[in-house]
Amino acid sequence: MDFKKTILWAVFSMSGLMLYNNWQVHEGKPSLFGGAPASAPAAADKAAASNKLDVPTQISGQPVIAATPAVNLGAIDSAEKFTLKNDVLVLEISANGANVVDAKLLKSLTAENKPVELFQYTANHKYFARSGLISLNNNDLPNHTSTFKLVQSGKDGSGRPFLTLASERNGVKLEKTFILNPGSYVVDVGHRVTQSSANATPLVLYTELVRDGSQEQKIGPFDGAFSASTFTGPATYTDKEKFNKLEFTAIDKNKITIPTQVPAGDPAWVAMVQHYFASAWIPGDKFARDIYAGRIDNGLYRIGMQTPLGVVVQGATIVEKSRLFVGPQEESVLETIAPGFELLKDYGYLTILAKPIFWLLEKIHGYVGNWGWSIVLLTVLIKLAFFPLSAASYKSMARMKEVQPRLMAMKEQYKGEPQKLNQAMMEMYRKEKINPLGGCLPVVIQIPVFIALYWVLLSSVELRGAPWILWVHDLSLPDTSISDVLGITQMFPIGILPIIMAVSMFVQTKLNPTPPDPIQAKVMMYMPIVFSVMFFFFPAGLVLYWVVNNLLSIAQQWQINQMFAKKEAK
Repeated sequence: MDFKKTILWAVFSMSGLMLYNNWQVHEGKPSLFGGAPASAPAAADKAAASNKLDVPTQISGQPVIAATPAVNLGAIDSAEKFTLKNDVLVLEISANGANVVDAKLLKSLTAENKPVELFQYTANHKYFARSGLISLNNNDLPNHTSTFKLVQSGKDGSGRPFLTLASERNGVKLEKTFILNPGSYVVDVGHRVTQSSANATPLVLYTELVRDGSQEQKIGPFDGAFSASTFTGPATYTDKEKFNKLEFTAIDKNKITIPTQVPAGDPAWVAMVQHYFASAWIPGDKFARDIYAGRIDNGLYRIGMQTPLGVVVQGATIVEKSRLFVGPQEESVLETIAPGFELLKDYGYLTILAKPIFWLLEKIHGYVGNWGWSIVLLTVLIKLAFFPLSAASYKSMARMKEVQPRLMAMKEQYKGEPQKLNQAMMEMYRKEKINPLGGCLPVVIQIPVFIALYWVLLSSVELRGAPWILWVHDLSLPDTSISDVLGITQMFPIGILPIIMAVSMFVQTKLNPTPPDPIQAKVMMYMPIVFSVMFFFFPAGLVLYWVVNNLLSIAQQWQINQMFAKKEAK
């Protein structure tokens, strides 16, 4: 019985902690749980983490001379912009540096029904992709500060929209060609380098993502309560070190460790990740590459790759092909882009459960076409999978309810003698073949599935903005139906689903035997209230899962109780 008390107090305490954490985040304070930790594969370059330079500072372990020009942010504002568009993506490319400074995702809409603008270059938010050339012996090369001119634009032989921009400095010409494929968030980027100088030096191509350290904008009144728990920042992937996330705060303190050198032939990419969306450079693997990250001037952070091209002799041309991803973290799409790319969608520590849950949820959605009903059917399937175990637990609870009068009599008989009371109860449980912990098993078993489903709903852009029925318009956000009617949505989220969930929990407690311990009884009495308040802040899809699960549990438990009641009547 002491173990059962411990479980109940643990659940009660965790509920209170999660409730307090969500309230803290809602009030604009940092989450108690913080962000996802960065891994530590290898040592990072200290110079790259400083804010003194605005260029890559290491080429295969060799430092670049510091006279490389810094970025002129004002030049991007005033520079001519070129537009490239397909059916899902609109890009703006600046003549200054040929940097991709704006990206609108046409199929992902904000609360104002406008396309999500992932890349932005505004006074309040800077997030863009850039590339250029550097060298150990020559800093005056086409880079992200150079002026590029439009060479050609239109559609290629396959009907794909493209544009080519070029800049020439110090005898080196760099042409950047951007190509969009139909229905794709991946931009094919070709860097064509031509050498006309007799004084050729080893050249290095760098591709990087630059972003300020702000959190992404909220898409709903209480979205921040959950997006704050997701990771925002740079990430890397190599075949050896796998997925590696870098916290902005760790970069500030120069405490990041990243895999620096990637051998030719090995897959690797660098990314900027935020809730639901990501961008990434995926260079070709023909050459060895070096990864770097750091903070640069103007409060910006970067993650990038250097690709040593070697010496391009006079009159020669070399082409390096890369890909730039700018889009939502749709799992089925990510898996087709590059090795390990699906890891951009982070399920947290319960990935081993979350991935099959989402796979099954997506399969169900393929048949029913509604994410809400998919969650309902998923809950039924999960309940069926655990049916034998939960049935055994409910039978144990029914037997506990049967012997409740005897337990109360023992409590009176051994009043003031807790040790004798426990011995008598244990003896009775042994004779009656009752497991006193059996009633806890359904809750304990559901907790990992519940947390995994929480991360599925939290991380899946597929459910973003997905309606169910009637008042549930977005399964990824809290149900605020009652708050909306009362006009207090910004103060506190109150919805119909959490109230139904509280009622269902109350019915469940009535079907269970009353614990003989008064403290336990009080905990069980207050549990529906605590959970309902906590669930006001949870996504509607998660509350829907819990409501359906409770209703199925009530039906199963009631049926088992009826069986024992009929048996006792005979």
